Amino acid sequence: MGFILAKADQDRSIPQHIAIIMDGNGRWAKKRFLPRFVGHQKGLNAVKRVVQHCSVIGVKALTLFAFSTENWRRPEEEVNKLMQLFLKALQKEVAKLNENNVRLRIIGDRSAFSPLLQEHIAKAEEMTRGNSGLVLNIAANYGGRWDVVQAIKQWQAANPECPIEEISEEAISTYVSLADLPEPDLLIRTGGEQRISNFLIWQMAYAEFYFTDTLWPDFNEKAIDQAVASFSSRERRFGKTSEQVKSC
Repeated sequence: MGFILAKADQDRSIPQHIAIIMDGNGRWAKKRFLPRFVGHQKGLNAVKRVVQHCSVIGVKALTLFAFSTENWRRPEEEVNKLMQLFLKALQKEVAKLNENNVRLRIIGDRSAFSPLLQEHIAKAEEMTRGNSGLVLNIAANYGGRWDVVQAIKQWQAANPECPIEEISEEAISTYVSLADLPEPDLLIRTGGEQRISNFLIWQMAYAEFYFTDTLWPDFNEKAIDQAVASFSSRERRFGKTSEQVKSC
């Protein structure tokens, strides 16, 4: 059964921003005696399903953890194939995203990518820049600690005369990745692990967490609906009491 909402309840029940750690591609392939890379290829199909469904149910922003700063430690052959898959996806899928009014953005340190990959990232972002539908953020060569350090460096560069004592949470928040979007309401991690793995550690201070054993290539529309249903059943207090929340 799908997760059905009355129109009047959509704003409250549907998270504005969903972040997903897409885990389990390698294990999905291993269970089927296939090379790990096949799992990554199948994982791309799951990305397409989730992007389309999030657009349909009214999610405003979707951030997917595709490649962390720590993933460079993986075998060189696997990393190279992941970079090839990333490039192929940019070449083949961006036009479809554009047709569906999806805006694509890449967050992370792109300087480690090949010049060709950096060129296609820039082209994809420019092509979809004016779109007003779902904002799709792909975190690639991204780490939450890196993000915070970069934000502090940018603040310092913009305020060279300010003493460090004047730095504040509000100031840093304007320089972290995705500062122009609502902070994630819901974090989903597939694959059975229950940690955030250095993903959006600043931005997810008040996110609701949802962990599932489903491996990423098997994640589908029903799985998204189940995560959203879990989210909608929770009381989000943001430091207030239940009575204060209910009186609003």
